[in-house]
Amino acid sequence: MEEQPKTILLVEDDETNRKLVRVVLSGKRYLIQEANSVEQALEMLKGVKPDLLLLDIRLGEGSGLDVIRAIRADPTFDEVPAVAITAQAMKDDESRFLAAGFDGYLSKPLDTRKLPEVVERFLREGRRTGHA
Repeated sequence: MEEQPKTILLVEDDETNRKLVRVVLSGKRYLIQEANSVEQALEMLKGVKPDLLLLDIRLGEGSGLDVIRAIRADPTFDEVPAVAITAQAMKDDESRFLAAGFDGYLSKPLDTRKLPEVVERFLREGRRTGHA
């Protein structure tokens, strides 16, 4: 029996970045759901429980931090790992993102070699098993 594809919810307001993630992960058996705003992501999460969240920190209206706070408040998503995607790569950002409920983070511009490795690791190992 064939394994069901893993679902990834990508929350990113920049179409170029969404396309990059789609292209980089296209050879894998993932179902990639996309949201371009906090509102759209929260609406999608009412009907989908992804296996992994990839959340941009800076969204047009709101932030990936808004999404992570909402899902971490809901026990339905306790086991869903979340990776922050950010252009903010300051010294204290990793600890701030982990404290907010993320399990790892990737800095922009995205490293196209690292992205699939990080996705596979979090899908395989789950929450807080190793940081991106």
